[in-house]
Amino acid sequence: MIEPDAVRELLQALAAGRLSPQAAFDKLQIQPDQATHYSEAYSESQGYHHSYETVGDFAKIDHQRTERTGFPEVIWGQDKTAAQIIDIMRVLEPHHPVVMATRVDALKSAEIQSVLPQVTYSEMARICAIRPAMPLPQRPGRLSILTAGTADLPVAEEAALTAELCGFRATRLWDVGVAGIHRLLSNRHVIAQSDVLIVVAGMEGALPSVVAGLADCPVIAVPTSIGYGASFNGLAPLLTMLNSCATGIGVVNIDNGFGAAILAGQILRTARRMA
Repeated sequence: MIEPDAVRELLQALAAGRLSPQAAFDKLQIQPDQATHYSEAYSESQGYHHSYETVGDFAKIDHQRTERTGFPEVIWGQDKTAAQIIDIMRVLEPHHPVVMATRVDALKSAEIQSVLPQVTYSEMARICAIRPAMPLPQRPGRLSILTAGTADLPVAEEAALTAELCGFRATRLWDVGVAGIHRLLSNRHVIAQSDVLIVVAGMEGALPSVVAGLADCPVIAVPTSIGYGASFNGLAPLLTMLNSCATGIGVVNIDNGFGAAILAGQILRTARRMA
C-alpha cells in the first residue's frame, strides 16, 4: 500500500500540475507488491488501512473494490453467522450506498433484521440488503434473465436482485424452457431488445444454446442443481452449456446467479468504452 509520505508527494505533484488526475488515480491503485501496512501501531489502534478495514478477528473489508472493479464487496452469507454478517454490514454501510449479503436463509435474516431493522430480505433470492434512501441512478443497458423452469427461480432471482441493487434494470422471463419451446418463441422480442441475457436452467441445460441461436448479444449461462439423479446436482447442465455449439455463450458455476449478474454488469458497464 502507498505510504503516507508518498501520498503527500503525489498530491503535491497533482496540485502543481506535474501530474494529471488520471495518472494520480492510477498511482493510487493498490498493487500486489505494495501490500504493506502503514504501521503496526496504527493497525492495532485503528484497525483501518488504505485498502481494507479489519472487523473483529474474522474479516477484512475491501473498501477500494468499487474503484478497482466497478462493484463493491458483497458478503457471502451462507457460511457466516448472523453476528458476523451484522458486524460486517455495520462497517460497510457508511462507505457504500448498497450493502448486500447473499445466500442468507430466512432464520438468519430474521436475526439480522432484529439488530439492523433497515435491512430488507428477499426469501426467493436469499439476499439481505441495506438500500439507499434514494434510488440509485439507473445504469444504461438492457439485461434480461430467463429461466427454463419455475424450480430455477431462486438462482434467477439472485441474479435479478443483484443486478437491480447494482443499478441495472432487469427484465424477468420465467418458465420458458425447451419442453414447451413455443413459450420462448412467443417472447422473442425480449431477446431482441436485450444487450445481455442471463439464461438459467437445470435438468439437461439446453435453454442457453437455443437462446444463443436467436440472440445477437452475449449470453451468460447458469446451470442449476435442479434435476433427477443423472443431472448430478447440476454437473450435467454445466457440461451441456460448456459443450454448446451455439456461439457467444459464457458459463458460470452451478447455481451462481450472483456471479452471472456481476459479469452481465461488467459487460454493460464497460461497453461505453467502445462507443
